[in-house]
This record gives sequence, structure tokens and C-alpha cells, in this order.
Amino acid sequence: MDETDQLLVAELRRDARASLSDLAARIGLSRATIRSRMDRLVQSGEIAGFTVLTRSDITALPIRALVMIGIEGRGAEKIMARLSGNPAVQAVHSTVGKWDLIAEIGTQTLPDLDEVVFRIRNLEGVMTSETNLLMSTRRAGRRIGG
Repeated sequence: MDETDQLLVAELRRDARASLSDLAARIGLSRATIRSRMDRLVQSGEIAGFTVLTRSDITALPIRALVMIGIEGRGAEKIMARLSGNPAVQAVHSTVGKWDLIAEIGTQTLPDLDEVVFRIRNLEGVMTSETNLLMSTRRAGRRIGG
């Protein structure tokens, strides 16, 4: 991807519904060039798809946190499976570095979050954890409240 492709992707991240004319005006290229570049980016797999972010994606779970988890031994798969079975756990990521796993948590209230974190800390094989409360989220140039 060259600099122009990166500008195009940035504009699409800001507004994936922008017309070709609007994108062309913002970037300073013709509509035909924008269409050609978009087609090429999709064909090459640089743009893997387009999506919609709804209000419920943002506000359904007002309390959001990341729980970094250190495990003992080789029980990561078992712990990931247990975490994935918890409805408050939105995603589980394996990592390298200080933490072995990171769990994305979403709850309605702080006491609910406290209960989820308590249960995570009591899972067999969890040695240590650190929880960070998410205050707001920025997605590709837009401020998404939370």
C-alpha cells in the first residue's frame, strides 16, 4: 500500500459509506482512480470487508475492562476455554510478554465486573492478573463513547 492507499483506507475508516465523489474530493483524485484503488485493495485482500457499528455495539455493556492474566504451567487452553464460556467475556487473546492471556470483559455494572474478575482470579492455573477499566474507545478516527 502506498501513501494514497493509506489515505483512502483512513477515509473509509472514518466513513465507509462515503461516496466515491466525496472520497475523491477529500483525497484529491478522480472518482475513477478512487474506484480503481478500492477495487485493487479489495482484490488484494488489504481491505478484508466493510462493517457496520451499531449503537448497541457501543452502549450495550457500559462497563468494559481488559484483564491481563498470568498463568502457571501449560494450562492456557483450559483457561481460555473456561473464559470463553463466561458470557461477560467478549474475547480472549493469547499474548507474549508479561501476560499470557488478555480477556476483554463487558458488564452492566461495576459490581458485575468485580464478580467476573473475582471468578477469573479463582480459576485453577491463574497465578496473577491485572485489570484495566476502559474509559473510552477510539476506532479509526472516530470517538466512540463508553
